[in-house]
Amino acid sequence: MDHFLWRILPLLALLSSFLYFYFQNSSKLLQFSHSDCSLLPYNHYWITSKSIVTPRGVISGAVEVKEGNIVSIVKEEDWQGNSKRGHIIDYGEAVVMPGLIDVHAHLDDPGRAEWEGFPSGTKAAAAGGITMLIDMPLNNFPSTVSVETLRLKLEAAEKNIYVDVGFWGGLVPENAFNASSLEALLSAGVLGLKSFMCPSGINDFPMTNASHIKEGLSVLAKFRRPLLVHAEIQQDSENYLEDDANDPRHYSTYLKTRPPSWEEAAIRELLTLSKDTGIGGSAEGAHLHIVHLSDSGSSLQLLKQAKRSGDSVTVETCPHYLAFSAEEIEDGDTRFKCAPPIRNAANREALWKALLEGDIDMLSSDHSPTMPELKLLNEGNFLKAWGGISSLQFVLPVTWSYGQKYGVTLEQLALWWSERPAKLVGKDSKGAIEVGKHADIFVWEPNTDFDLNDDLPIYIKHPSISAYMGTKLSGKVLTTFVRGNLVYKEGKHASAACGSLILAK
Repeated sequence: MDHFLWRILPLLALLSSFLYFYFQNSSKLLQFSHSDCSLLPYNHYWITSKSIVTPRGVISGAVEVKEGNIVSIVKEEDWQGNSKRGHIIDYGEAVVMPGLIDVHAHLDDPGRAEWEGFPSGTKAAAAGGITMLIDMPLNNFPSTVSVETLRLKLEAAEKNIYVDVGFWGGLVPENAFNASSLEALLSAGVLGLKSFMCPSGINDFPMTNASHIKEGLSVLAKFRRPLLVHAEIQQDSENYLEDDANDPRHYSTYLKTRPPSWEEAAIRELLTLSKDTGIGGSAEGAHLHIVHLSDSGSSLQLLKQAKRSGDSVTVETCPHYLAFSAEEIEDGDTRFKCAPPIRNAANREALWKALLEGDIDMLSSDHSPTMPELKLLNEGNFLKAWGGISSLQFVLPVTWSYGQKYGVTLEQLALWWSERPAKLVGKDSKGAIEVGKHADIFVWEPNTDFDLNDDLPIYIKHPSISAYMGTKLSGKVLTTFVRGNLVYKEGKHASAACGSLILAK
């Protein structure tokens, strides 16, 4: 008997270890079943449409999705003879496009989740056709400037995101001259760094100068990742007295406090450093990205010249600069306050021209929400109200609606909102409907109009502060797929938040 026990005990120990491992891991797998993550009970299916936007043009046909990836794309003439079909979702005349990638969003989580938060923000993203967004390192608390603060961000996001989410780290004076600290943050998975050249409005995210940025670029070169910069340098301004000419309820008063010369001064200084990012430069491998360009004058001309010189530079603007003009903003309507500011109608026209001609590379939301009381909607004081446009859910219809007069095409939307953003963040698996890429796809009806009012399902936490409320737009998102999971369908989200954390490798 003792001999028998001696032989059987190791087997029992092995079996118990196996059972423990199995149940531990199976419980994790069962925690989010496929049915929880997706409104579609299939992991292998076809999407068909008369208009599928691919890198090689708009086609009529079908996209085969299997286990989260695009495995084949078939044109209509070849599809008719294809007998291996399985489950088919036919969208008819609706447009099938690659999921949007928003490289500039503030979800304020952790620490200020009452402003937005990962659950509400990513639900809004899904409802707007956004399948991946990159969260900014400030407005949350504490700001994401170290491995420890990144860990807090990851913990807050895990199991709370309905789309894929990546993260920028912060370049601030406290870490700029500490190469090991920056390298640790980049090794931990941030997709790049972000800095401000003017006060950010957040106490634990102070502004940087050229020397900080130079150090940051030298570290980023080793990782071949970008530095995103809020490019405004404060210049000497007049003291604006609260008189009839400078009433803080007038948008023109705020506009005077942040003239285009602020953007020009910052970009001029940045471009003395960006020359090092070119081939053979001391920071080759690093990349400079100017966020939310507002000035279409001297600032844009400087950037065009830098690109021609071979600097590794890109620039984005935002839908609110393309939709609105200073002349249209009514007294006291602080929903429109942002930095840099919305400028005049002629500036808006020039931004559209630069975007269409390729001098502006891409678009982002710069979704920057807050608590309604901080917008001072009743007081209407532009000088004291929190700045930021709340827009995440609406960036597609805004771009499309206001772009109609300029002849914007579906392919251009995909370039500005999917392909080039994917390249900026270094994610080859994203950004296009192409075999081998993630099945990040959304379906929409470009010609369907809707009013942004209280009857519309809006997932942004505080829709009342959005400058787009009360407008009429074209372009209704029907469904959104993230890695093959149907996460949003006509007002309904999947029951579990199964978006992935996107970390650099």
